[in-house]
Amino acid sequence: MRKVTVLGATGSIGQSTLDVIRRHPGRFSVYALTASSRVEEMAALCREFQPRFAVMANEQAAHALSAVLGDRGATEVLAGESGLCEVAGADDVDTVMAAIVGAAGLPPTLAAVRAGKRVLLANKEALVMSGQLFMDAVAASGSELLPIDSEHNAIFQCLPPAQVRDLPGAGVRRILLTASGGPFRTHSQEELATVTPAQACAHPNWSMGQKISVDSATLMNKGLELIEACWLFNTRPEQVEVHIHPESIIHSMVDYVDGSVLAQLGSPDMRTPIANGLAWPDRIDAGVPSLDLFALGRFHFERPDLARFPCLRLASEAFSAGGTAPAVLNAANEVAVDAFLKRKIRFIDIPSVIEDTLSRVAGGPADSFDTIFEKDREARAVAAEYLVRC
Repeated sequence: MRKVTVLGATGSIGQSTLDVIRRHPGRFSVYALTASSRVEEMAALCREFQPRFAVMANEQAAHALSAVLGDRGATEVLAGESGLCEVAGADDVDTVMAAIVGAAGLPPTLAAVRAGKRVLLANKEALVMSGQLFMDAVAASGSELLPIDSEHNAIFQCLPPAQVRDLPGAGVRRILLTASGGPFRTHSQEELATVTPAQACAHPNWSMGQKISVDSATLMNKGLELIEACWLFNTRPEQVEVHIHPESIIHSMVDYVDGSVLAQLGSPDMRTPIANGLAWPDRIDAGVPSLDLFALGRFHFERPDLARFPCLRLASEAFSAGGTAPAVLNAANEVAVDAFLKRKIRFIDIPSVIEDTLSRVAGGPADSFDTIFEKDREARAVAAEYLVRC
């Protein structure tokens, strides 16, 4: 029986994680659940799974959850970042699903790593922001880091387990990272100027939250995944090639020096990589139907258009610049996406906000987590200034 903390329980990844856990009551139990502000949804999950702890993002939401659960609940309610870190690193926890979106997910994910947990990494921003420091923490604690993003989990499944961080030793020539292309893959530059937040959030294949859906539409999600892949598999951007694959069935591939290409296929359902991480190295039922290749018929691949979708280029450049540049990139993107969702800027303005912020925030070595968080705050302020100015 593995005891699981789910960071971001009311989001799409959290919901899928709990669905897999629900199917295997003799194998997993829920130690803690966390959420931002969805009190009623969180209360329903607490009643079903009876976690020892529930954590809300702030005191107000925590008080509201306590009131809804009442004195009869067996769940203790905590609040804020300290509560998140407590349930992520608790002695009783075996596995932590890190599914809090954005920079807010780094502190509790890091707490789980430092406590030596099995960390199921669905929060790509943790690695994007802190890269080497994060991987050093994994090595120092002996934490077991398993990628949950469908693309990185696919690469993980296509590599020999003992050589996940030694691609030359495994005979790997390239990592082929697939991308759906998002809802605007065939849009012209003129059409992109008028798209709405609702259109950007209507992903053709995946059910995701608003922020990650917009990132998918701009291809920033693939840029962040490229950076994450470089840290997870100890490689460089030039060894990672992005392929637009509209069907979202081949989740990524590994090209070996002998000419072999290994691919992981599956329906676009996050329960597959989640089940792989929860039960690793075993395979368990995830509730996902078998793939019908006859119905699919054929697969298509395209090169990404960096002129219409420059966010992928910006991410690669930020990684190559190194130091705090990826943290600045991530912060500026979060500010820009939030502004777009609030209809303050156009879709095509998102990369402009990011590029301006990268040019105005001085880089430097990412030599401590304090430095990274300071650069994150600075970049957010600079991006906000750009929004006012423009």
